[in-house]
Amino acid sequence: MSQMLALVILMAILFIGDLVAVRTKAWVPSIFVCAVLFLLGYWTFFPQDIVAVAGVPPVVAVMMMYLLITNMGTLLSLQELKNQWKTIVIALSGILGIIAILFGIGTFIFGYQTIVVAIPPLVGGVVSALIMSEGAKEAGLASLSVFAIVIYVMQGFAGYPITSIVLKKEGKRLLQQYRSGQLAVKEQGKAAEEVAAATAVVKPELKLFKNMPDKYNTEFFKFLRLSLVAFLAYQTSTLLAPVVTVSPFVLCLLFGVIARSVGFLEKQVLQKANGFGFALVALMLFIFDGLKQATPSMMLEIIYPLVGTIVLGVIGMYIFSFIAGKLLKVSKEMAFAVSLTALYGFPADYIITNEVIKSLTEDEKEREILTSHMLPPMLVGGFITVTMVSVVLAGIFVGFL
Repeated sequence: MSQMLALVILMAILFIGDLVAVRTKAWVPSIFVCAVLFLLGYWTFFPQDIVAVAGVPPVVAVMMMYLLITNMGTLLSLQELKNQWKTIVIALSGILGIIAILFGIGTFIFGYQTIVVAIPPLVGGVVSALIMSEGAKEAGLASLSVFAIVIYVMQGFAGYPITSIVLKKEGKRLLQQYRSGQLAVKEQGKAAEEVAAATAVVKPELKLFKNMPDKYNTEFFKFLRLSLVAFLAYQTSTLLAPVVTVSPFVLCLLFGVIARSVGFLEKQVLQKANGFGFALVALMLFIFDGLKQATPSMMLEIIYPLVGTIVLGVIGMYIFSFIAGKLLKVSKEMAFAVSLTALYGFPADYIITNEVIKSLTEDEKEREILTSHMLPPMLVGGFITVTMVSVVLAGIFVGFL
């Protein structure tokens, strides 16, 4: 197969995935569609190295991981998150619930290694799935390497419908309060500000380069600074190796936060350098490349632990988020919805919340009220679980294999 034919086929698969997700309003996740098409391809006419043939060998994908995770760190603003401290506590309690139930019950049913591989992808997104998949592969656990990817692909099917149901309950409760005049206007205004803070694109603040004319802040200079921060994270992990094993990806996240805080990197620097789309394409292709090991018999083998770990994880989330919600005086529906963002993250959390709000009322004012109360916790919850905590968990858990 020629390089360009391989590239066209792979791009077509990614597009079809997006198309189905848009048409079904994200009820059928794009990653599920892509995974099915990749499996069919590998079981029929795909060469085993189609992703490498198309131009994304493992070394390129790893480079993109370094850049993407460092870029993730630049999203974190302590000020933006301070307003949503309750959301953060609830999101973390949901993750704690997953860990507690899966280690407490799951290890006896499915085995220790299966649970270790399952938790980070269940809590997170593409990066944590990739870290665990590669870790399992290096440990010689071929079926668990595929399991890490499949659990990431399938978890949305549990997350989307349950989130939609609990958000509808929460929305009806809020509407009832608003219509009876119980919902404080002052709170609405404050919550609206939080929506703006959560969704606004902040103007770059490069404190360290404030005297530099903007024309010199080229795309190459953005890539240079991002690469330098990622390199420092990698170098630090190698220097710490004799003393303590820390995943370079966890340090990339931390160094990204620090670099933005001191004004060395702007927020979402990879997007501003026009490199985010390509980096994501490379990473997604590398994720699906892991499915080439998946034979039909292996897929049947992992269905039982797949369903079992997702069900146990959701039960753990509900119990722990319910307790946290009670303590923090947050409704059990909102608390559960926030913890469920771990199963899909952004942009699905944004899409589902908006779809639910539109389905509950036609009144623009009421939609604004619902948006201001429901959207900020959902966005912050998804950011904390998928973007931050899952990468840290994967960095720790990969050492347990």
